[in-house]
Amino acid sequence: MPAVQEHVLLTVTGRDHPGIVARIMGLLSETGSQVLDLEQVVIQGQLTLCVVVRLPESRGVLKELLFAAKELGLELDFKPAEAPFATTAPATRYVVTAIARVLGARELHAVASCLAAHACNIEKVTRLSQGDLGSVEIRVTLPASEDPERLKRALLQLAMSGTFDVAMQRESLYRRSKRLVVMDMDSTLIRIEVIDELARAHGVVEQVSAITERAMQGEMDYDESLRQRVALLEGLPLRVLEELAADLPLTEGAETLIRVLKRLGYRTAVISGGFAVAAEALKARLGIDYAYANGLESRDGKLTGRTVGPIVNAERKAELLERIAAEEGILLDQVIAVGDGANDLLMLERAGLGIAFRAKAKLRAAADTSISAGGLDSILYLLGLTASETQEA
Repeated sequence: MPAVQEHVLLTVTGRDHPGIVARIMGLLSETGSQVLDLEQVVIQGQLTLCVVVRLPESRGVLKELLFAAKELGLELDFKPAEAPFATTAPATRYVVTAIARVLGARELHAVASCLAAHACNIEKVTRLSQGDLGSVEIRVTLPASEDPERLKRALLQLAMSGTFDVAMQRESLYRRSKRLVVMDMDSTLIRIEVIDELARAHGVVEQVSAITERAMQGEMDYDESLRQRVALLEGLPLRVLEELAADLPLTEGAETLIRVLKRLGYRTAVISGGFAVAAEALKARLGIDYAYANGLESRDGKLTGRTVGPIVNAERKAELLERIAAEEGILLDQVIAVGDGANDLLMLERAGLGIAFRAKAKLRAAADTSISAGGLDSILYLLGLTASETQEA
């Protein structure tokens, strides 16, 4: 038997069953060994247990451990442990979350290769999804010499060229203590643009679309484009809006997201450049805490073609996010904002985590992270929740 080292890495492998850790720890306790570090993982019933120990000056400890492992039907390997005690260069911890309908070897290879190219060391990989492999959380360390923004851009480019999403977050107290989620409505919480549906019902969809396009091209600001589009709705029966609001098509995963967030005690809000009737209907339907959107003036049961109150533009969205957070006593680092358009950019920038959801490339590049391959419930993976945990909520 080789000479016993003071610090030893024990690796136990085999079929998992109750009592393994108890037996190993019992022997180490009886022999006066000191446990310095340990980690265990079980995949498809196969266990790997790694323990770093400081052993007493006796070779008998390893003999007893080998005998116990054999009795338990396990394999035990040991070798000198030096790496945990070596001086290493300063590094910052990040969490990289990969999300797809199905994550395969090609996607995982692409992510791992990108991390390696930026000198990231993978410390731990955890499966978050159930059934087909759809999401993994990768904990990494990034050397101080590497630029985290450069890595973030590389991961974003990787996701934009593939069929999966990759999110990178600094591992910190605030990552796991978010308390408020603020969402856009049209094409985010719901699958449609309400104004387009109203324009279609009123026979002015082409005119509304033309104004929208001009605004997107920068030929007019958001406020003016909204006024002109709303003016085209003059004379539309209010019941058309109310009927549409009563049966809005939710985005995939929306109900699951809100249900789990509520169960976990999160506050939720809709801040929309759309219309208040629809936002209030969603608030009541899903149990959302706050709803802000544009008011539409009506007279004698018909829309007048004018808005009521301040227009909810990009600046107003950001202000409302800050107001809600202040009212709830929540730090901005504890806020998540989700949106799909340029009108959401300032809101996403104010939040601790800004998520571009099925958005254009410009917003995706500006946001902290983006989701395009999955539904809104994919956001729960970014919080580190597993699929089995969300099913319990």
